[in-house]
Amino acid sequence: MLNGHPWVFSGAIERIEGAEDNIGVADVFDCKKTWLARGLYNPKSQIRLRLLTWQKEEIDGEFLTRRLSTALVFRKQHLAASTNAYRIINSEGDFLPGLIVDRYNDVFTLQILTQAWEKPARKQTIIDKIKDLTQAENIVERVDERIRELEQLPELASALLSGSKSTAILSMNGVQFHYDALSGQKTGAFLDQRENYAAAAAYARGEALDICTYQGGFALHLARVCDKVTAVDISREALEVAEQNEKLNPVRGKPEIEWMEANAFDLLKDYATAGRQYDIIVLDPPAFARSRKTLPAAMRGYKEMNLRAMKMLRPGGILVTCSCSFVVSEDDFTAMLTEAAQDAHRSVKLLEKRAQAKDHPILLQVPETAYLKCLILSVSH
Repeated sequence: MLNGHPWVFSGAIERIEGAEDNIGVADVFDCKKTWLARGLYNPKSQIRLRLLTWQKEEIDGEFLTRRLSTALVFRKQHLAASTNAYRIINSEGDFLPGLIVDRYNDVFTLQILTQAWEKPARKQTIIDKIKDLTQAENIVERVDERIRELEQLPELASALLSGSKSTAILSMNGVQFHYDALSGQKTGAFLDQRENYAAAAAYARGEALDICTYQGGFALHLARVCDKVTAVDISREALEVAEQNEKLNPVRGKPEIEWMEANAFDLLKDYATAGRQYDIIVLDPPAFARSRKTLPAAMRGYKEMNLRAMKMLRPGGILVTCSCSFVVSEDDFTAMLTEAAQDAHRSVKLLEKRAQAKDHPILLQVPETAYLKCLILSVSH
């Protein structure tokens, strides 16, 4: 905590003064009763305190205005003007732990991940400040059922909080996407990959294979520069949206993307056995590891997927490989890729190490804010 990390676990608390079941703003003192910080207390969470400030300031509407304004200035400074979809508040990354706010063109989403923000008066203040500072009319509350269960928040359905619409057309790197705030994974779109989509397209050529395409993020970027693109996902619903996204982005002189509903592991095994070859392969699977306990199995899954992809690349081909599991460190991921290259009998050059987009800030004092790994590799025989 003293080094700037905002989490205080139950084992670090010696004594609680006041009602132990009180949920809300609490002060933190050291053993000499010296004031240290102020944060959000939740007796039902594994993380008992999420610190907001190391200054004696009120956690009120003015506080929220300052933090939200600072976050908006950061986005204005560091985001390309070619997007109308980005994260405004990224929880700990913007010093508002447990709070996520996204913009998707003229639809905004709010996601609450801790009980203190859920209190009706405080939640309404958050909504009011979003409206005041962004001129948002349409605000949808997105619900992460797994996190709400961990934080012992009441069951809730995603719903429109303000305005009249929950759908929009958004633009990333000049590529357009349909967006529905009341459906889809995460908060509905993978904004954290925005810059990696463009980086992958900069290396792309020839025939491309996009594994775990979801709604076509990488595939649609590759389709602008590749001769042929095959995109695979296990979700028929996601692929239907991807096909609609393709219609928003016609590319003259290029064939249509081949959308395939399939299990990624089965397809890669079949294609590798059949000797299929590509010039660029993208691997962007969902999080294989959500805890340390599942890490060994996750690393086996990553290795199998990457090994088969390396075997399927033509000499000099490009592999764009991702992991969004925080518990998989960059060192773990790189070591796995090294082993996969050895087993595949391929020479692999590292072209780029990338992370999540700039609107998902990484705090050096909070390693948990760095979760997305995206490595771009050149694979040769």
